[in-house]
Amino acid sequence: MARIVTITFNPCIDKSTRVAALAPEKKLLCSEPVFEPGGGGLNVSRVIHKLGGDTLAIFPTGGHSGKLLNELLQKEGVPFEALEVKNPTRENLIVFEEATGQQYRFGMPGAPLLKAEWEQLLEKVKNCGAEYVIASGSLPEGVPTDVFARLALIVKSNGAKFIVDTSGAALKEAVDAGVYLLKPNLSELSSLAGQEEVGHEMVDEIARDIIGRNCCMAIMVSLGAAGARLITKQESIQVIPPVVKRLSTVGAGDSMVAGVVLSLSRGKDLRDALEYGVACGTAATMNPGTELSKPEDVERLYSIIKGIK
Repeated sequence: MARIVTITFNPCIDKSTRVAALAPEKKLLCSEPVFEPGGGGLNVSRVIHKLGGDTLAIFPTGGHSGKLLNELLQKEGVPFEALEVKNPTRENLIVFEEATGQQYRFGMPGAPLLKAEWEQLLEKVKNCGAEYVIASGSLPEGVPTDVFARLALIVKSNGAKFIVDTSGAALKEAVDAGVYLLKPNLSELSSLAGQEEVGHEMVDEIARDIIGRNCCMAIMVSLGAAGARLITKQESIQVIPPVVKRLSTVGAGDSMVAGVVLSLSRGKDLRDALEYGVACGTAATMNPGTELSKPEDVERLYSIIKGIK
């Protein structure tokens, strides 16, 4: 089984809780908080580990919150290489309002990374010996937007496959450098195409234009409740997820990326990988707060999806 390495420049601790109802200027009685590792690449590694894959998470960690992040990953048994940095790891807050069933997500900015720190993270990836490298999530202050483009060159020089899940200028520069697989949502695909809005009917045309520029081998577009669409030069595949009771969307996209890449690492074709990825992403929405996909839910949903064909 191929080793899958993830890199997260802006990791966090996700703290989730519940309140009866949100109200201004009042002290709100919250449930006991749940602390979990967070950040795109970390979530991908956590799901891959849960599903029995061989993964390594690379990320910066600092301060008391950074120590807690390491402890949480150790408790889950996720293999990782953490780089000790000057500034503390950020914390996010997720609040579920019982009165409405609505979820509120408060994302804090990441503390700056020094140049020497993010460069050391690149060196860790350079020497990781992976077959697949996944760069996912946002960038904190101090990290240049071309960092994913630099990673693309490093990963290609190692003969590995590079998967990117980010947004904004960092996504555009990664595309220009060339990657194996992109995972934009519709908004991010619109940005890549230089358009304000892209409808479902335009996805294939835009994706094939990007692929035709030799920017990537495949593009997987997440479509929310409509599932996901995977486009290559030769084919276009869409997988619609089974209907489930959705409790939270936190980590659903990361779970989908984890399922797709894990499936590819096991020698599956793109269609099967997309089906497994959609099962993983859907499974994540069935859990409250920041809890990710459960293996038993993934396997059940995957069986349903395979039966739909």
